[in-house]
Amino acid sequence: MMMKTIRPSRALLAAGLLAAASAPVFAQGQPDFSKVEIKTNKVTSNFYTLDGQGGTIGVLTGPDGVFMVDAQFAPLTDKIVAAIKQISDGRIRFMVNTHVHGDHTGGNENLGRMGVTILARENLRMRLEKPNPGANGAPGVPTAPAGLPVITYDAPVTIRMDGEEVRLIPAPAAHTDGDTFVKFVNADVVMTGDFYRSIQYPNIDRGNGGSLPGLINALNAVIANAGPNTKIVPGHGPTVDRNAVTAHRDMVIALRDKVAALVKEGKTQEQVVAAKPTADFDAKVQQPGTTGDRFIGQLYAELKK
Repeated sequence: MMMKTIRPSRALLAAGLLAAASAPVFAQGQPDFSKVEIKTNKVTSNFYTLDGQGGTIGVLTGPDGVFMVDAQFAPLTDKIVAAIKQISDGRIRFMVNTHVHGDHTGGNENLGRMGVTILARENLRMRLEKPNPGANGAPGVPTAPAGLPVITYDAPVTIRMDGEEVRLIPAPAAHTDGDTFVKFVNADVVMTGDFYRSIQYPNIDRGNGGSLPGLINALNAVIANAGPNTKIVPGHGPTVDRNAVTAHRDMVIALRDKVAALVKEGKTQEQVVAAKPTADFDAKVQQPGTTGDRFIGQLYAELKK
């Protein structure tokens, strides 16, 4: 395993929220962060997850300090740090971003100012520096230097601390073009970020470089890195096992094939969505909402090209 690039960043200024158009929390407007409570879940003797608002956070504790996965939103940092102090008296040393969306990276600057070393894919850093326009066309707000990853990579990286072997494994062009999934070898835990969610249908964020082949490859990689007892922590939704991810991968492939057949018949995107290719899966997907139509539209765009 190798570390490909090291890019020190020096930091000041405020970052605020990175309001990615496809980040699910913004679909219903900005939440009232003052009412958000952080829930701590003990997964193994020294590995925890935190639920608040946005993507699930991972926390590895031990004598070498704390290793975090993702940061949620900036207004929640104080609550998140307080929750971590309840389970560890060590300082937060490292934090990896699984992808660029603001419900996973919004707290970056706050943590960077605290001296936390941020790691992420090179493309993720680039997209934080030069974000896409917002849903209303307004220019994206670049993340301040303090919130940018200090260590970037495009090959697997291994960090050994707290008696654990933490593997950062790139998942090229899946949910975005800067995805990473994280394997805690001794704890037998895998955190996927948002290319796998155990709720709703998948989301291929094509505007941030996501792709259908990359999504399938990433799901296959998680399956290959998981054993029968591995706990798989998605970006959103309940923790699952390898069988659930396999079923999800199979659903993606089945929907791809259904949409491909309709594209071959010359159907428009509207006609494909109206044909309801997801009908056989809606009852099996938690909180499907309108995400099935969104995913079918993304499949159409991917296959039409």
